[in-house]
Amino acid sequence: MTRWVQRLLIANVAMYFVQQTMPSVTDSLMFVPVLALARPWSIITYMFLHGSITHILFNMIGLFFFGPRVEQRLGASRFLWLYFLSGISGALLHLWLAPHSPIIGASAAIYGVVLAFARFWPTDKIYIWGILPLEARWLVGITIVMAIYSGLNGSTGGVADFAHLGGYVGAYLYLRWLEETKGSKRFRELAVTAPPDRQLSNWKRVNLQSVHELNRVEVNRILDKISASGLDSLTPQEKQFLSNFVPPDDRVPPAS
Repeated sequence: MTRWVQRLLIANVAMYFVQQTMPSVTDSLMFVPVLALARPWSIITYMFLHGSITHILFNMIGLFFFGPRVEQRLGASRFLWLYFLSGISGALLHLWLAPHSPIIGASAAIYGVVLAFARFWPTDKIYIWGILPLEARWLVGITIVMAIYSGLNGSTGGVADFAHLGGYVGAYLYLRWLEETKGSKRFRELAVTAPPDRQLSNWKRVNLQSVHELNRVEVNRILDKISASGLDSLTPQEKQFLSNFVPPDDRVPPAS
């Protein structure tokens, strides 16, 4: 598990236990749209509050499954920006479209992470309920349609549909900004440009035991592909992904 995914998981679970022992914390830290100017901190703190065990369970499962690969791809600082900007944009869209409904939960931030995952690995299959395979890009598309439909029809069941949509919007804008601005040259190199093959020459020394279990299947698939067809058969995305796990070779000089 990556560093910030682990810390966010711990922070969310810890705050949930604080809520159970000190219920007044929820009232103080939840995001109440009509009080947004009087309680500006709540646009951040609401992300660490949850209303039930199932609420926090599903959000943390999403963070656990999608977060590590996104953090590895973006790097720690950009991952945090993605997470919090998604949560903030979720609160802002909710403020605009549902100003009379207080909200809590990490869902908007998690939705932003999911969008980033689908941006980088659009055809990776997600198994809904552990059974139904669905490509990541279709998961995002379906949840967008569901959130719009539910939001326009009253958002039943206490679900903050507009906050979810806001999480998607914030993540999309942030990723686009990283790709388009001059200062994001390194981001484009890390996220899009394949490393030189010489940096992958050590691929046989990849230690699968040190690879996070969520990445292990993909790493195995890429290694099998190299064994069968060579390094040239990999796509730029596959080369970039594998480069995260290939140990450096002291015999190969670093790229300038």
